[in-house]
Amino acid sequence: MCLLLGAALLALLTVTATGLSTTWDAIQHRDAPRTVAATQLNLALNDMDAQTANILLSSGDSGTGRGRLDESYTNANRIYKAAQGTISSSLRTLGAASEGDQATERTVVALTDDFAQYQELVGRALENDEHSGGKDPARADYRRATDLLSARLLPQARTLVDANNAVYESEYESARSDLTTQLVAEAVLGVLLLAALVVLQLHLARRFGRILNPAVLAATLCALVAVACGGQLLSTSADQLKIARHDSFDSVVALSRSKAIGYDANADESRFLLDATRRDAYEKSFLDKSQQLYGIAGASLSTYDTRLADTWAAYQHDHADERFSGEYRRELDNITFAGEREAAEKTVEAYAVYQKDDRTFRQLIAEGRLQEATVFCIGWASDTSNAHFGQWMKALDQVTAINAAHHDRAIATGRDAIGVQTPIAAGALLLAGLLLVLGLRPRLAEFR
Repeated sequence: MCLLLGAALLALLTVTATGLSTTWDAIQHRDAPRTVAATQLNLALNDMDAQTANILLSSGDSGTGRGRLDESYTNANRIYKAAQGTISSSLRTLGAASEGDQATERTVVALTDDFAQYQELVGRALENDEHSGGKDPARADYRRATDLLSARLLPQARTLVDANNAVYESEYESARSDLTTQLVAEAVLGVLLLAALVVLQLHLARRFGRILNPAVLAATLCALVAVACGGQLLSTSADQLKIARHDSFDSVVALSRSKAIGYDANADESRFLLDATRRDAYEKSFLDKSQQLYGIAGASLSTYDTRLADTWAAYQHDHADERFSGEYRRELDNITFAGEREAAEKTVEAYAVYQKDDRTFRQLIAEGRLQEATVFCIGWASDTSNAHFGQWMKALDQVTAINAAHHDRAIATGRDAIGVQTPIAAGALLLAGLLLVLGLRPRLAEFR
């Protein structure tokens, strides 16, 4: 009986270790990377569109280049090409990862086709801008490209983020459920094994008139070590899965979404400058995206800054205060790691500076100072809106990096638990079996 219980416990731990290894492989090499690839795609689409607008704004007169803002033009072209490369790479990653998932495959195919059409429209806009009198045709082509982006490309990209994130969540829930069942089974088998060894020890003491059988005692200690290591393996794995999935990766996704929204909002400022016929729509779009990031019920652009300052002061006084919502609220409600709160609060404060810049930008336009507004919006001097946008994104990246590092660390710790606890438990169980055989052999020989 003891040997059978030991064998059953060994089989359970082997199955558990194999399943956990498969789970960590899926998380590290499939679920997390393709979710990140989808968020990068979403961000790069917004960035590419923003840089297209910036190129058209900074290029000067069509065909002559007079009035070109050289630094802005050069940087916009550089970032445009980098975003284009990121999109192509992300589409390849998502295409390979979606094999077997028909819904995701269809989305990737549709997005790839639409992106090709988008590139054609953007390419035509940039080409027109190089010809004399081509600024208006360039605006028209860019308008069609932006419409395609907002109507089809961005919704498809967000669908991919949600779909891949849901796969990760499903993997997590399945693994947690398995671990709960395995933990109960391990506890039951462990208790039964230890009880059987104690009963055996008592039986030998009564039957053969000895107080203790040293080999059986040693086997009991080995079984106790195995049960403890198995329990440690299961509890550590459950803890690290929670850290990897909800404590860290939920924040990574929320922050990645907020970065993509931020780039899109920043692009709305460039679109506002470039296309005067749609200024009302782009102003509303900017406010909508601001509300997605830091939602304040009933706020307009004219009241947003004051309401942001008031709600933020209330939050800093009481972190349970719920006067704002949005992606930043989601992150602030999921603070887990050392340094994360400080970095998250720094991000919101940098965001507040950028929001004030937006009002300065719109005031310059209202006063007819379009050239100053353009330089303030897309220039690279330290006192421009563009520079403050960069500081906001840098702060956001720091919060994301904290969570991404803990996600990676949780995977490593989970793998270490398998590599350390499983061999010890298995070795202890095998040694316990050997000790039982050696310890009982002399007693059995007395019956001959």
